[in-house]
Amino acid sequence: MGEQEQIVFGTDGWRGTIADDFTFANVRKVTRAIDKYLSQTYDRNRPVLIGYDTRFLADQFAQAAADVLASLGWTVQIANHDCPTPVIAHAAKRLNTAGALMFTASHNPAAYCGIKYIPDYAAPAPPEITDSIEAYIADDLVPDLDPVTDRSRRNITFFDPKPDYLNSIYKLIDLDRIRAAKLKVKFDALYSTSRGYVDLALQHCGCDTESLHDYRDVMFGGGMPDPKGDRLKHLVAAVTVDRADLGLATDGDGDRVGIVDELGNILTPNTVLMILVRHLVKNKGKTGSIVRTVATTHLLDRLALEYGLEIYETPVGFKYIGAIMRQTNVLIGGEESGGLSVAGHIPEKDGILAGLLVAEAIAYEQKPLSQIAHESIDEAGGPTFNHRLDLNLTNAQKAALIHAFSHTPPASIGSLLVEKVGRKDGIKLYLEGGSWVLLRPSGTEPLMRVYMETASIEQQMSIERYMQAQIDAIIFTSGSS
Repeated sequence: MGEQEQIVFGTDGWRGTIADDFTFANVRKVTRAIDKYLSQTYDRNRPVLIGYDTRFLADQFAQAAADVLASLGWTVQIANHDCPTPVIAHAAKRLNTAGALMFTASHNPAAYCGIKYIPDYAAPAPPEITDSIEAYIADDLVPDLDPVTDRSRRNITFFDPKPDYLNSIYKLIDLDRIRAAKLKVKFDALYSTSRGYVDLALQHCGCDTESLHDYRDVMFGGGMPDPKGDRLKHLVAAVTVDRADLGLATDGDGDRVGIVDELGNILTPNTVLMILVRHLVKNKGKTGSIVRTVATTHLLDRLALEYGLEIYETPVGFKYIGAIMRQTNVLIGGEESGGLSVAGHIPEKDGILAGLLVAEAIAYEQKPLSQIAHESIDEAGGPTFNHRLDLNLTNAQKAALIHAFSHTPPASIGSLLVEKVGRKDGIKLYLEGGSWVLLRPSGTEPLMRVYMETASIEQQMSIERYMQAQIDAIIFTSGSS
């Protein structure tokens, strides 16, 4: 299993390379551990749901997990087609279940698959649940036997989660307003499981819709199912050539959204969050708290101050946002990686609903999306400049960096003084003038991420040069390899 022998649940479930560590034997082992948690938490009269995305063998991994759970006495309902994570999460809450298993590696490359457990309240599993599942995995000494019997298979049925989910999100948006706007929308499914959801919803909203890459390809067209950058070049072209009002895309399991404006600009997730905060308050009269992760723009803090809303900062991972959404009235919760949810919906990120809300904002404002984005950023006191470095480092190198910046943080970075050091998730250096830098090991990939938000492109370049030099020096001095 490579550098890491132990099965560990990261930011959003356990992920691994198909046929290397993500094998049928390990799927059965993880499922047995989930059974132990379920047995301590739920009655067996509640069903367990299972969903899966479009990845290679994902449907068969789902069936293997179903066989294990059925053999252990659970009633299992499998989605009758690949489906998005927010859809199976929504069903887990609505159907009085013992939760759901979702087989997906989200935006990761095609060689990866993953499994996440979703509790019955539809939020990502918090650390106390995943820690207990990991402990059960470590204690698992059961020989890997095929658990299938005719009797256990009787406990497995298939169901369609789509109608109930779509009806639910239609209640969260102003259908009449969107229909009256007669929007022209391009949708790039990126070969993901959101096909048959986003396109159907847009058509239901009266949008003139064209879909791209709306079929299953387990190789995702040779790239990552990640709705950003070069992966959206076909969507950008379709929007600009046909003069569409909006371009939408999702990641592999439909929980993240990519947005393209009418000029072909790819909006950052930070900008999308600002657009939707402004829209929900200004146009729909909504209120509540704003929840963001440590890696997400502080312009949301300024909008919160402008609107008199409370702001919460969480570690990276929607499970932390979801926990706050379950505890208090949250207007919107989101993260810089493209995931968000809103009041009245499940406490799990949902790229399908996010895209529809952007369409709704255009319908209300009756302005081009590029103008709405500019006005939202301006109202938040921006623009700011956000950048991220993704460094391929060993675990030892990552540990050396966190130790160094934690124990001897710099007094200044470039010309900016370090005013405060945060340790909520990684190391966050708060700089004068509102700029900041965050060093954080990825919870889903073998990377050290360095995030930064600055007031100018010159500051960004200066901070990037400083951080890269410091990182190189620390790694060299520590002798880590």
